[in-house]
Amino acid sequence: MKRATTIVVFTAIAVAFMAIGCKRKEESEDTYRIAVIPKGMTHVFWKSIHAGAIKAERKLNDSGLDVEVIWKGPLKEEDREAQIRVVEDFITRGVSGIVLAPLDDAALRIPVRDAVNNDIPVVIIDSGLNSADYISFVATDNYLGGRKGGERLAEILEGKGKVIMLRCHEGSASSTKREQGFLDVLKEKYPDIEVVSSNQYGGASTESAYIASENLLAPLRKPDGGLTIDGIFTPNESTTFGMLRALEDSGLAGAVAFVGFDSSDRLVQAMRKGDIKGLVLQDPINMGYQGVKTIIAHLHGQSVNKRIDTGSVVATPENMDDPKIKNLLEPDFKKWLKE
Repeated sequence: MKRATTIVVFTAIAVAFMAIGCKRKEESEDTYRIAVIPKGMTHVFWKSIHAGAIKAERKLNDSGLDVEVIWKGPLKEEDREAQIRVVEDFITRGVSGIVLAPLDDAALRIPVRDAVNNDIPVVIIDSGLNSADYISFVATDNYLGGRKGGERLAEILEGKGKVIMLRCHEGSASSTKREQGFLDVLKEKYPDIEVVSSNQYGGASTESAYIASENLLAPLRKPDGGLTIDGIFTPNESTTFGMLRALEDSGLAGAVAFVGFDSSDRLVQAMRKGDIKGLVLQDPINMGYQGVKTIIAHLHGQSVNKRIDTGSVVATPENMDDPKIKNLLEPDFKKWLKE
């Protein structure tokens, strides 16, 4: 009798474990947990990426899928080690896929390879990776964006003058391509525009960019308080904000032709005042949206493009109220992030 009872108990336990196993298998097949890892968490650009990812999550769930977007990244947009730890943590947690904006085009290669080796596919967004271990690269054509910035600055200067460029930070593939595009278009098409300085870095934060901007502008001051240059280009949100603040604090806002990259409320206000003459705009909501949609398509066995260009336009004081431009300048990402 005791033996029979034992057999019944073990049989019940076995059935329970089989049920749990079936449930886990069912969850793993039907539930998609997608980690979206930005370069940082503070800039409007990354909040817009997040909004796009949430938009994709909701659209996919409305279509009958079960998708969960998990948003996590380093606090500082220069902390490579922190971003590597985030990737490694998601590998350990066994997520279905990863959408990653790599802080460094080399440092993130090994973590991405580890993800792929653990059967976790990766889509790269925003900034390139020196690797082939990803499904698709969803981003702005950053080189073309840099050329557009150069064209806008040359247009304002009527093809002549002296300009400077404050770089972002080393290792960032996206801003490096923008910087190169800017320099190339001036060299190729505008021989009467001289680039006075292009080797200074602003760093990944607005504060470091502000300090670097002050240091860059200081030796360019004239005795009468003006500047010896005619134009400025900055390749991302933090360098644009830092340079704007330095110009304002020096009483020089609007005194030179200033073209930047990306948008925020503060930068929009400055362009409306004429202190900024152009902003090259990406479509970060679409980038986050396409990143999640692409990883889900791959997980469903669908073919995806290796390269997806999410586009860019140049906003100016003249066109900033056009509906298409306005939607990119002042994205309504808050509606997607509401609880």
